[in-house]
Amino acid sequence: MAPRGPGSPSNLVPWAAAVLLVVGAKRALALPEICIQCPGSVRNLSEVALYCKQTPELMLQARCCLNQKGTILGLDLQNCSLKDPGPNFPQAHTAVIIDLQANPLKDDLANIFCGFTQLQTLILPQDVSCPGGINAWNTVTFYMNNQTCQGQRNLCNSTGDQEMCPENGSCVPDGPGLLQCVCADGFHGYKCMRQGSFSLLMFFGILGSTTLSVSILLWGTQRRKAKAS
Repeated sequence: MAPRGPGSPSNLVPWAAAVLLVVGAKRALALPEICIQCPGSVRNLSEVALYCKQTPELMLQARCCLNQKGTILGLDLQNCSLKDPGPNFPQAHTAVIIDLQANPLKDDLANIFCGFTQLQTLILPQDVSCPGGINAWNTVTFYMNNQTCQGQRNLCNSTGDQEMCPENGSCVPDGPGLLQCVCADGFHGYKCMRQGSFSLLMFFGILGSTTLSVSILLWGTQRRKAKAS
């Protein structure tokens, strides 16, 4: 039997397996930045840990509770010396539970939670108000060291104002105490009064002609200055 060289298929198998193992490990470690923003991991008895352990399909990774697709359902950033949640915080907009207690947070958090429509439990320092105020939550419970905002309300159903959005628009929740009016299909513009699809061709045509006019004007101005000098 002829000796097998270093490039034979049998020798390539272990090498290929090692490469796949390394690639898989790197993918497994590719957590969202918000999950590793604070050192350490979720504490065993924290509310986020208890929520995550209730469902076998969920897993705790660093500071997050993730489903099998890597979607963040829980985030525990308690005791991380945070003055604000940071620029990566929107990565957790799918979270159902978030713990931010024991942080020197600023009081106004309303806009930070824009888009957090799935959030049902939010744990905050005692001196920080629930985003959207008490009317944005079913219950607000105060404890010795923190407070819990529980059950995000749908303001589109609770305001009682049927004329909040224009006739061709509909109200859509956009986070605690936040909502937005979305135009129905076929409508756009101010108060959804314009009918038909938004004309990208017209928009870019106007933009292009305006840019060209300004460029010609600047070119002419520069030529006059050059001749004068």
